Order: sequence, then C-alpha cells, then structure tokens
Amino acid sequence: MSDKTRLPVGQEAIDEFGWLYAHRFLLLRRATQLFFLGLFMLGPWFGIWWVKGNLSGSMTFDILPLTDPFITVQGFFALHWPETTALIGAVIVGVVYALIGGRVYCSWVCPINPVTDGAHWIHEKLGMQKGWQPKHGTRYWVLAMVLAVSALTGTIAWEVVNPISMLHRGLIFGMGFAWAFVLAVFLFDIFVSRRGWCGHLCPVGTFYGLLGTKSILRVSAVKRSECDDCMDCFAVCPEMHVISPALRGKDNDTPLILSPDCTNCGRCIDVCAMDVFKFTHRFDDTSAPGRVQRTRTQPASGASKAA
Repeated sequence: MSDKTRLPVGQEAIDEFGWLYAHRFLLLRRATQLFFLGLFMLGPWFGIWWVKGNLSGSMTFDILPLTDPFITVQGFFALHWPETTALIGAVIVGVVYALIGGRVYCSWVCPINPVTDGAHWIHEKLGMQKGWQPKHGTRYWVLAMVLAVSALTGTIAWEVVNPISMLHRGLIFGMGFAWAFVLAVFLFDIFVSRRGWCGHLCPVGTFYGLLGTKSILRVSAVKRSECDDCMDCFAVCPEMHVISPALRGKDNDTPLILSPDCTNCGRCIDVCAMDVFKFTHRFDDTSAPGRVQRTRTQPASGASKAA
C-alpha cells in the first residue's frame, strides 16, 4: 500500500490545486450562511432594517415577502389560512428551492449547518464510532409527526422547538434557554449519531428535500472514469449514499446525482484530486464512460487535469 493511501481526507486535492481551491465551496457556503444571518441581525444589532424577521418569515426592504413554505404547510394542517403576503412569500421561496434543489437550504443557508459540521469535525477528531444511525425513513416519520401535532394542536408545532429559530432568538436576546436546543443538536451529533440531526431527523431538511426532488441544479460525476477510489468524496459527503449510483455506474447509467437527499454542498468537488465531480443541471446529457479504475501510483498530472 502506498503512502498516499494514508493522506488526510482532501490532502491530494490540496497538493494538486492549493488549499483555497480545494475548499472553495466550503468557504462559499460559510460566506453565504454568514451573509444571510448578517442580514437578519442588521436590524436587531445595528438598527438597519433592510430585512425584518427571520428565516421563518421576513420582509425585505418592505417590498419582498419571503416565507418558509414548511411554516405555511404546518399552518394549513393547523387550519390557519395565511395572509396573502405570507402566502406569496411561501410561493416565492418554494419555487426557488424547487428549481435549485431543496436541500441547498440545508448546506448554503441554514445557520445550524456550521453547528452540525463542527460537531462532525469533533466526532472525527475523537475517533468515535458512527453511533446510532436511524433508518432512512425515520426523517419522514418525524416530518409526519410534526404535521400531525400541528393538526391536533392548531399550532405551528415545529417553531416551538426549531433550533434554527432558537439560534436567531439566542443571537438577538442573548444567552438563555433557546441555546439549549442548539447545544442539544451539537452534542447529539458528537456523541449519539454521526451527522444524525441533519441527515436523519430534521423535518425542515426532509421537507426541502421533497420540495427539490425534480430540481435543476445537480452534481455530476462527469469524469468518473478518472476515479482512483481514494474515498475522499464519501468521507466528506453528509449523505454519502447519494454518490454511489453516479460514481459507480456503468456506461448506460447517468453520472448525475439525482437523489433528493443531496445537499449540493460541493464538498465532493472540493476534495477530489481527480476532478471527477462538477455542478451541472439535471438535463445535462454528458455521458460518462464506464469506470476505468486509476491506480493511486498514477495520479493525473496538473496539466492533464486542467485540459
């Protein structure tokens, strides 16, 4: 076994392309998350009310309404018909995420994502086992339970315990009970279930995944014949099961990652030294040749990758 097989995850990409390029989508995600969070904090912190509200519902420049469609759906189950402005906001947000991919919300917007990513980093550094892993269908049962509770209580049930809303409240009003929900998610992902919250339980992510089932934006293993089986993409992917059908496919199998569980986070693109993955669209008919496994002792040169 060569020394390269013992390199840290993503090290080959760093050596090949440089640190910044090998973390470009991770850095862009963090910048985007901070940008959206900053917009909501401008008012409470600095009195600049460009955006009023939070990710559940907001008004931008007193013109553009934006509403979390999951909030609206809960309202329907609770037999509350939303105001016209809120309904318009829900349609706007719903259409956007249906087109670009529902779980883009999870990886590019949600402020809990850095919390769970940090928990995963600690989990890996401690060398812990993956722990309890709920079945794939658990997330859908949690979603159904939230809607059922909304119907039975006549309330927007999830907002009572939503860690995203709690994080906003904690940032505005300071340390308090709201932070307990955020801390619980953080500790859950470290000690109970690896990537357990976002990947297996969160009803918000589940809802957005369903919303973006037929979305346009996709990741494609367009150069899967170049794959050298380093497994770095699987190591960084928060939903690693979505990679295999595209990466391990045969000649007539699409290289597109079509699973609604994909968060389009771009980390598989970042860490791949063989430049296998790219962002594209679901109508991309680029065919990927059958897998021709490369040996790790024959890495592609920088010149050949740039071609």
